[in-house]
Amino acid sequence: MRAEAKPPVPASPPLTERQEARRRRILHASARLAGRGGFDAVQMREVAELSGVALGTLYRYFPSKIHLLVATMQDQLRHLHTTLRKRPPGGDRPADRVAETLMRAFRALQREPRLAEAMVRALAFADRSVSTEVDTVSRQTTAIILDATGLENPTPEQLSAVRVIEHTWHSALITWLSGRASIAQVRMDIETVCRLIDPTAAAGEAPRGGD
Repeated sequence: MRAEAKPPVPASPPLTERQEARRRRILHASARLAGRGGFDAVQMREVAELSGVALGTLYRYFPSKIHLLVATMQDQLRHLHTTLRKRPPGGDRPADRVAETLMRAFRALQREPRLAEAMVRALAFADRSVSTEVDTVSRQTTAIILDATGLENPTPEQLSAVRVIEHTWHSALITWLSGRASIAQVRMDIETVCRLIDPTAAAGEAPRGGD
């Protein structure tokens, strides 16, 4: 006998205006604490106190510190995407625009290295229970890259290149945070991988996107 298909999991109801405001305060408190002291500084009780919510309420929104910090990264990427849309990258080629965009994103994280370290560590520690939030981070990063390409109908090869670029950007961020790569090395890696999106770019020519 064939196993019956599981019914779809019902979507969570949208947050009310008051609930959304509370969630925003929690994420802001998480970012402030992480910015001050990194991953270890984000303690759920302190987040609750700083955001003005009960500890039990905080856990209803975010079941763990990892959920909270991954959600914080979602929020940071959302703000970054909004900023990038207001001031899109220049450059004639997709490779140039993507490289410029990712270096701008990297510099935004570079300004708050402890916050960046906390969010990246949370991604590394995330298990299956955080898969929905991690997938959202990935989709946001992909959307930022696709917007930068300016391509209305990317080919399957270009979409594959986008995934490779996303992985390289995250890896470059990790190696920089751990002190194993300089900013110059990060820039070189990002510029190199971004050429995958534009097969017409000369193999030995660096993208023209500024930093």
